[in-house]
Amino acid sequence: MIKKLDLRLLPSVAFDDTALLEHLNKEGHIPAHKEVNLLKERRSIDARGRQVLVNLSLSLFLDEPLPPTITYKSTFANVATKKQIIIVGAGPAGLFAALRCIELGYKPILLERGKDVRARRRDLAAINKDHIVNSESNYCFGEGGAGTYSDGKLYTRSSKRGDIRRILEILVAHGAKEDILVDAHPHIGTNKLPKIIETIRENIRVHGGEVLFDTKVVDLIVEKNVCKGVVIQNGQEITGEGVILATGHSARDIFELLDRKKIQIESKPFALGVRIEHQQKLIDSIQYHCDDRGDYLPASSYSVVTQTNYKGIQRGVFSFCMCPGGFIVPSATEQGEVVVNGMSPSKRDSEFSNSGIVVSVENEDIKAYHQHGALAALRFQQAIERNACVLAGNTQKAPAQLMQDFVNKKVSATLLDCSYQPGLSSVSMDEVLPDFITSRLRDAFKDFGNKMRGYLTNNAQIVGVESRTSSPVRIPRDKDTYEHVQVRRLFPCGEGAGYAGGIVSAAMDGENCATKLIELIAKK
Repeated sequence: MIKKLDLRLLPSVAFDDTALLEHLNKEGHIPAHKEVNLLKERRSIDARGRQVLVNLSLSLFLDEPLPPTITYKSTFANVATKKQIIIVGAGPAGLFAALRCIELGYKPILLERGKDVRARRRDLAAINKDHIVNSESNYCFGEGGAGTYSDGKLYTRSSKRGDIRRILEILVAHGAKEDILVDAHPHIGTNKLPKIIETIRENIRVHGGEVLFDTKVVDLIVEKNVCKGVVIQNGQEITGEGVILATGHSARDIFELLDRKKIQIESKPFALGVRIEHQQKLIDSIQYHCDDRGDYLPASSYSVVTQTNYKGIQRGVFSFCMCPGGFIVPSATEQGEVVVNGMSPSKRDSEFSNSGIVVSVENEDIKAYHQHGALAALRFQQAIERNACVLAGNTQKAPAQLMQDFVNKKVSATLLDCSYQPGLSSVSMDEVLPDFITSRLRDAFKDFGNKMRGYLTNNAQIVGVESRTSSPVRIPRDKDTYEHVQVRRLFPCGEGAGYAGGIVSAAMDGENCATKLIELIAKK
């Protein structure tokens, strides 16, 4: 017998299995003399009222065993001698494309310009401590891509792009906790994700795929409008049945390569702004309506959006990649630029809370850069990051300003303690960002302060710049075949090509591109 329940529970019950079973018995949900096996199916926090509750959907299997939680099988036939598919970039799009190739009987050759996750850590330490940016190995480049060391959030609204549950099951099959199958906003954590990435890589290798690090693609081999392979930095040519280009949102050299080769790309709108940091206790008190969230509730997050008017044009301002109990990290990919992002460990136990607050940047906002054609938005983004670096002192220190000081157009005399390890420089953000951004941010902060009492305060500070929200370039592809509109057997993929926005959506796009390419090969 299977009994399904939808419950609204106190956190102390919903997050404690012993207390939950006691509650189910007390409420008569478990008949006497029945053996019960409990399967949690969906869990979400509802903090809208004065009392925070947890919505929990579950099934009780009475005198019945639990069904398998994971249907994904991670063991396949060895593909070492099969036809090769070249995948450029070992972020989530590239890794999941490689797994899908193996599943369908093809050998993936996965090329990553950066280092494996363990070796990559030394380069991250050099950025934080010594202000040295390795242009091939940093918070954006390396095994696992930008998502590996920037939080590991798995929430996505991209359900039409693929099977979200399948992606989560693949992560669980490679070491993630099964909680990600249940929580409404699943999260792995920056400290846990590297091990999962390593396990995926080894699974690719065990099944005959290749994963090559420190392998930078410098050219594409295109003959008669067909992409046959790639050239790497040592001049070696690697060929295959097709190329999946999954290089991430910061691979400017790839965009420049395509532009030089007259392979069609397009300037794409993106979002630009700052990262704001509060004390986590303040955000908890606002969201949970209490002074102390206790032992069961997780560090609270928030999502805010508003419309602003600047010179008669309405444009959205919104929170992006909110990191409760997290840290602000340096995400530049070249010396001479300053970029910030956010991350959280699995326990989300930092004293700080941070979120990107960003403004939509449209083509009409950057007319001075139209001379750069398809690279217009990229050049604008690049100029902002370089300006931030100069104003903050030409290191990895980031420009910063207390929140109310920014709203009041006042340079901050002092700054607060901050989770950003390279340090801060007190700078007027009006010197860092153009007026159409800062004007909208001021209006938005006032609105957010009205919606979340206590949010607008000088006990918070803004840190710049949050500029790598998405790719400033789109690589156009056919909406049905996923093949590039101009070059056959070239499959633009994931966040860098403009078709994803996070770990899960990128993973789904990687799977889709691999599937479409293999379908094309099969038609030969």
